Amino acid sequence: MDARASDTEKVNQASTTALEIHDMTVAYRRKPVLWDIDLEVPERKLVGIVGPNGAGKSTLIKAILGLVPLASGKVEIYGKPYNQQRRIVGYVPQRETVDWDFPVTALDVVLMGTYGKLGWFRRPGHRERQVALDCLAQVELAGFANRQIRQLSGGQQQRIFLARALAQDASVYFMDEPFAGVDAATEAAILRLLQSLRSAGKTVFVVHHDLQTTEDYFDWVILLNMRLLACGPIETTFTPEILQKTYGGRLTILDQAAEAVRRRTPD
Repeated sequence: MDARASDTEKVNQASTTALEIHDMTVAYRRKPVLWDIDLEVPERKLVGIVGPNGAGKSTLIKAILGLVPLASGKVEIYGKPYNQQRRIVGYVPQRETVDWDFPVTALDVVLMGTYGKLGWFRRPGHRERQVALDCLAQVELAGFANRQIRQLSGGQQQRIFLARALAQDASVYFMDEPFAGVDAATEAAILRLLQSLRSAGKTVFVVHHDLQTTEDYFDWVILLNMRLLACGPIETTFTPEILQKTYGGRLTILDQAAEAVRRRTPD
């Protein structure tokens, strides 16, 4: 059996809860930005993290990954603290946070995703290079391996980072607004990739800002506005009542949400 596959199998046998958070509070300069978050998400879900600007969506992901400190609470990935599960977690940051002028090729970036399984003293070899090329093919950029990343479009850069996460062969993925600022073709390619990850038994968390596509893209949703408003299946959680509590009467956004809910309700 392939070692990459066996790692995932061991994880999934240990627990069926991919993410568990208890009493999480996060503060910047003593100002709380997330309050008393408690939630559980089962494995093999495509999860949208939804809420207004400033709701703490990106902060939630960063706190889960230890990129910002917790004021209180704990986070577990498959029943263990994140620092014991790093090898099975992939992360795709917001594209705007990356220095795209750094002189590396698309293949170099994707190869970075293999470093965690190599350890400190091994360099990527033929096997890792083939994995990276396969991941580029999965994001439909097989012909761009030797292209400098600064020469790529915004949508192509986003897909390169998704390919890097794929190369990690994680069990749980966290993606911060992967659909932001991309064209329709890239959005469709990203959605196909997310769906294929779920089909392969992965759990994917996605910070998402478009309420009109939320119920089409995700089967589970976390609604957040500094506090947790709801967490559950899209059918029972993505409702006008909970959206009203989440967005606090922002009419334009709520109209979009109402239209999205209406589209899934039979006449």
